[in-house]
Formats: sequence, structure tokens, C-alpha cells
Amino acid sequence: MRDLATAVHVSRAHVYTRVKRLLDEGVIRRFTIQVDPERVGFSTSAYLTMKVEQNSWRRIRDTLAALPWVEHVALVSGDFDVLLLVRSASNKTLRDLVFTHIQNMPGVRSTRTLLVFDETDHLPALPGDPEVVVEVERE
Repeated sequence: MRDLATAVHVSRAHVYTRVKRLLDEGVIRRFTIQVDPERVGFSTSAYLTMKVEQNSWRRIRDTLAALPWVEHVALVSGDFDVLLLVRSASNKTLRDLVFTHIQNMPGVRSTRTLLVFDETDHLPALPGDPEVVVEVERE
């Protein structure tokens, strides 16, 4: 909070108050750390598209979210119903996830797997806010 206060030129007390209010209002949902998947043993990433039976979305969403390899689940429009980002230790683990866990779920009609060869994260600045970069000291 001290680094954030310094970066935006306000007091630490103001930062604490503002962050608490943003948490209470649900603007900030959580704090997280972004980990390099490859460095923690998840060398294979893929997007999975799924077609599901009508009215099965909520049940399937909850089941998918409970799987340890699933990073993101979204209900989408278009040629398929669900988009997943999954990360696994290997192609073998990914194959097992798709064939054993996902395709056997009740309500899943079909899947398509798109392997990720390379990726770049981009977190845009919020409109109207000054760009704030807070560096964390590494030991």
C-alpha cells in the first residue's frame, strides 16, 4: 500500500480507505499473483470449445471450475457454448482431461481442442486512471 500511495501521490491512509471501499463495493473482487505456468510444471496450455445441451450450463460450469487444470470458464455466443482455458503438465495429461473428464460429463455434446503455442498477457490501464506500476522487491 505504501508503494501504491507513493505512485499515485496520496497518503497510505487514503489508499487503505479507497481500497477497502472498492472491495466493499465489489469493484475489486480479489487480489492475485500471476504465476508463469511453465515454471510450475504446466507446460501444455489449450483452449477448449464445447457445445453443451441447453439448460446444462450451470451444472457443467460448476463441474469444470472444480477441475484443477481449468483456469478459465466462459459461456459465450457463436458456434460453441463454452470456452475453457486449461493448463496441464503434458499432452498426455491434457488428453486425459478432455477424453476422461470433460467429454464424459452429462450435457457435453462436443469439444474441440486448440493447443496454445505461445501467449502474451496484456492488462490494459483503466480509462481515466493514471498508469500505476507497483514493483515488488524480489529476494
